This record gives sequence, C-alpha cells and structure tokens, in this order.
Amino acid sequence: MPQDMPPVGGYQPVQYKRNIPVRGFKPVYYLVGMHLVMAYGFYKIFYGIREKNELAREKIWSRIHLMPLLQAEEDRDQVRRHFADKAREKELLGTNTKIYNSDRFVRPTVWYTPSDVAK
Repeated sequence: MPQDMPPVGGYQPVQYKRNIPVRGFKPVYYLVGMHLVMAYGFYKIFYGIREKNELAREKIWSRIHLMPLLQAEEDRDQVRRHFADKAREKELLGTNTKIYNSDRFVRPTVWYTPSDVAK
C-alpha cells in the first residue's frame, strides 16, 4: 500500500487564530480625537473666563459711573419730601417751626431699632 504523500505545493496553513474583523478606528485615532476635543474645551473655558471677567469689570465700572446720578436722584427726592413736610406742617400748625438753628438742609436720619419694629 502506497503511503499518502502531501499534495504538490504542501498543505494550506492551519488557521489557529480567530479571524475577527476589525471594527472602528485604531486606538491612536481615538486618542488624537479625544485630545482635540479636550483642547477645544479648554480653549472655550479660557475665553469664557476672560469674557466673564470683562463683563464683571464693565458692571463694576458702570455702577461706579452711575453712583453720582443715583445719589442726585436720592437727594432730589429727599428735598422734595422735606418741602412737602414743611408745607404739610405749615398747613396743620399755621407757622413754620424750626427744629435746627440753621437754614442748612440736614438729611433726616431714620434708624429702626428692634423696639420700633415690634410696635
């Protein structure tokens, strides 16, 4: 009986590894993409913080520049109330009474204490 011999050219190689198809990108591409996304995020944070600081500075300066106007409005309101009180006092009493010894306007001071609030 003749012995079986390998075919001419030899046998095909034995497949011992799993033949799983590659899905997705190489890990290097994911790493580069992640770094690009993070770089963009840090860029937006950097300029967002800068914008927030600039808006806060602008808000502070606008309040500083508005203070004289608001103080003038408050002064006008105080004077209007003062003259209205004087007119009401003259109407009720018939004469002008002076509380102070000068004609200079004195800003009224009203302090609320806990005993005043309870009444």
